[in-house]
Amino acid sequence: MRHEIQRPGGGTITLDDDVLDRGELAESPSLPRRCYAATHVVLRSSYAEVPHSIDAPGTSEEIAEHIDWDATLAIRGRADGLGIGVAEAMDTAQRFELGWVGARELLRRTGELGLSNGFVGGASSDHRESIESVDDLADAILEQVVFVAEQGGLPIILPQPWMPANGMGEEDFVRLYTRIADGAPTEILIHWLGEAFHPGMRGYFPGNSVDRILDHDPAKIRGIKLSLLDAEYERSMRARIGPRGQIILTGDDYNFARLMEGESQESRPLQLLDSRPLAGGAFSHALLGILGATVRPASLALQRLGRGDVEGFRALMEPCEELGRAIFEPPVQRYKSGIAFLAWLNGQQDNPMLANHEENARDADHYLRVAELASRAGVLEDAGLAARRLEAYLAGQSA
Repeated sequence: MRHEIQRPGGGTITLDDDVLDRGELAESPSLPRRCYAATHVVLRSSYAEVPHSIDAPGTSEEIAEHIDWDATLAIRGRADGLGIGVAEAMDTAQRFELGWVGARELLRRTGELGLSNGFVGGASSDHRESIESVDDLADAILEQVVFVAEQGGLPIILPQPWMPANGMGEEDFVRLYTRIADGAPTEILIHWLGEAFHPGMRGYFPGNSVDRILDHDPAKIRGIKLSLLDAEYERSMRARIGPRGQIILTGDDYNFARLMEGESQESRPLQLLDSRPLAGGAFSHALLGILGATVRPASLALQRLGRGDVEGFRALMEPCEELGRAIFEPPVQRYKSGIAFLAWLNGQQDNPMLANHEENARDADHYLRVAELASRAGVLEDAGLAARRLEAYLAGQSA
């Protein structure tokens, strides 16, 4: 059913919840790409009274008091039921705002869910008050690597702003990551976050450091999540490391459809990753924040791809990519606002709030465009509910 919403400045947008063939959407499907949805954290409505802001942020302990655990975990279970794993305690979960206080609890609770498609968990150094050296940083990260593994997760090494902030060069980066790999009790992934997502990432992996790190122990360092918004670089790295069994998990929220489809549908078997098999080839797997919003159409698209229906895959995934471009428009780091807003429109949470009220960083026009594109992509499950909530939001903006 279609619903029209009046724009404050004139004109209308249309919301429709009949885009997907729901009968085609299988439960617990086996997908041809390893996918992880970087899911967000839901806050209770009590947080509305907390005067945190981007310019005057709260402490991680203050924010953690307002987490809606039931809604937060339900979002993770929903992705798992559609064949998509979870990327936990990463940037989409507002790791920089929640710190280790919230991240540790997220990891513990997600581990207890026993997700069929597994989860990767961000390992960092934010449980330490200070870092004195590269070796100190490596040891701190290893402590979290062990914790993630103990919860049943596959550790992914989060980018460390301490490195560029302290002028660390190529040899320092190689020392950090190889020390972590050698000391880890399990296989690991690494994450390269571009400057667009976090200004402290300027100059990350200097020189030839990332290639040297990936070459160090491919059986231990199983792959890399690339969040650089550079599709050609991703393809070139995939071609280099893929033949030896390492994978690219695309974090490119602008170009993920084409990168996941790849240049060929031919695949080769790889070793187990996180105790589960996956195929390798001229395509990327995925670890994406946008998957948290597009889990239904993305799952259906990948089911089609698994049946050899490439055109059917594109028909569903390209509108998801268009939505991703809107949600991740500059300033890119505010993308979580759109993801939480869509979860609210879909009835998955009682409000669209984020830590430090980051939802206020986007305006009504942005949210209207996101809602309309979400409708076209098949994200909305109940257009009537979405329309009512969107009208209530607009009424609040004009009050």
